[in-house]
Amino acid sequence: MQTFIITLSLILLIGILNSCTHSPKAENTEGGAARKDSLELPNLYSDTVIVPYNIEIGKYFRFTDSLVKAYAPSVLYPLTEHLLVRTNHWLIDSLVETDYYKRKERGEIVFDQKKLIILKKGDTLYIPSEYLADSIIKQQQNTWIDINIPEFKLRIVGGSDTLFTFPIRVGQNKQRYLASIDKSISLRTKTGVGEISGYYFKDFYINPVDDKKFTQTRRDDNLMTMMPFLPWIEPTINGECWGQLIHATTNENTLGKAYSNGCIGTREGDIWRIYYYAPIGTKVVIRYNRRLIENSDTIWLKHIYSDKTFKKESF
Repeated sequence: MQTFIITLSLILLIGILNSCTHSPKAENTEGGAARKDSLELPNLYSDTVIVPYNIEIGKYFRFTDSLVKAYAPSVLYPLTEHLLVRTNHWLIDSLVETDYYKRKERGEIVFDQKKLIILKKGDTLYIPSEYLADSIIKQQQNTWIDINIPEFKLRIVGGSDTLFTFPIRVGQNKQRYLASIDKSISLRTKTGVGEISGYYFKDFYINPVDDKKFTQTRRDDNLMTMMPFLPWIEPTINGECWGQLIHATTNENTLGKAYSNGCIGTREGDIWRIYYYAPIGTKVVIRYNRRLIENSDTIWLKHIYSDKTFKKESF
């Protein structure tokens, strides 16, 4: 097995480890070193993978799972898909750019996102070294998800620093009968503290109201497309799985509104970044805080759940 060894200056290495972005185009020095430093730097990668053929979105997870299975026995740490993709951070950026509305802004209408090529034949992927894997794992353990319902915001937080902020939609302020569970429930997104406990990967949606499955969606521009193939993230909150998933919506116009059946909705591109920063066990906080401090000024957000249950701030 051919090993890819790379030597960089100390300043660049620290920048890479802090951001965990590893684009092969940016970092490839053809195995050579720009200069010799007196301090020996650790190897970032344990192996190199050349993509053998074009990989479509619909077959993406099958391919990454096969890489993890093939290389896991040869490394001294628990290799996961999240570690693999965080090492090759440019891949997350590419997945984000498959978003229907991002492509439309560039003049492209995508009717079936599953057919988009995400990895091209000849692309290079790197298997992280033990040193790099340990650095990413430590960052993962220090990362958590913060969701503030009346602000319609989901944040990825690393320690005390906000890494990313995304607009979301939340549950409606009403009761509704859901055929999927055969009872009437509140559609409000529930608050609490928990963790990411599971994932689903699908290109269809089951409407909980009538329990019917559909594989097509009407976009904000009134065009019908196939449902995109995306990760759906399940948090356990206060020890229970309420069925309020974190998943993408195909209608961006509903973001910033209480519109869903309880789930936290995001943009299609954003769900990829959230997924790769939220491995199983990642802490999740869902709160209802109306009071914001911006530039030393206090801002009070509008109530969206307006009974006594939410009169006091929670979490």
